[in-house]
Amino acid sequence: MANDATLFLVFLTISAFLSSFIEGAQLILVNNCEESIWPGILGGGGQVTPKNGGFHMGSGEETIIDVPDKWSGRIWGRQGCTFDQNGKGSCQTGDCNAGSLTCQGTGGVPPATVVEMTLGSSSSPLHFYDVSLVDGFNLPVSMKPIGGGVGCGVAACEVDLNVCCPSALEVKRDGRVVGCKSACLAMQSAKYCCTGEYANPKACKPTLFANLFKAICPKAYSYAFDDSSSLNKCRASRYVITFCPPK
Repeated sequence: MANDATLFLVFLTISAFLSSFIEGAQLILVNNCEESIWPGILGGGGQVTPKNGGFHMGSGEETIIDVPDKWSGRIWGRQGCTFDQNGKGSCQTGDCNAGSLTCQGTGGVPPATVVEMTLGSSSSPLHFYDVSLVDGFNLPVSMKPIGGGVGCGVAACEVDLNVCCPSALEVKRDGRVVGCKSACLAMQSAKYCCTGEYANPKACKPTLFANLFKAICPKAYSYAFDDSSSLNKCRASRYVITFCPPK
């Protein structure tokens, strides 16, 4: 009887472990760029931050990250980084934590293309995700589910906006455009940032720059209230996040 009881407890423990794993999600990060990137990760309020918030990925590499059920957060790619053996240094775009390989709970410095997600909540089992240009653009990225059924969309900005970035929004390093600012970042006004008296969808309308971003990247958020055509809903166990996705 004692052995049976022990086996039963072991069974419950394993079942609980497997259940928690199944209820979570797997994020498969792929670097399809021709150069290295350094993904940054930030868990939402109270959420864990996987891999201490940042790591290196060479061209062609893949990294698998398991996140728990109801995880929320953001992921972005850092480019042009140089770090010493202690993980101190800087990046040309998306830098975080005062120039550290591990972002450790800090977000990226804009402009940066951001993948945002909420993978279930207390009020809904659905997963919500998007690619946002609200903080500007630094490299193409996409997020798509593996399976998930009908209605699961692809969030993406698959085109290099740096090539067509208006001169007023350009961020240059060594004579090369490495990022494209959002209108909010460039103008620093409530009208362009959808803050203050403009903090509602009726008052805040897409700017000329937001319309340009939207025309080129229709599957991405172009400004703060661009929900209707940019927010995706799904319920999948795995998602692929690709930096520099094939067009």
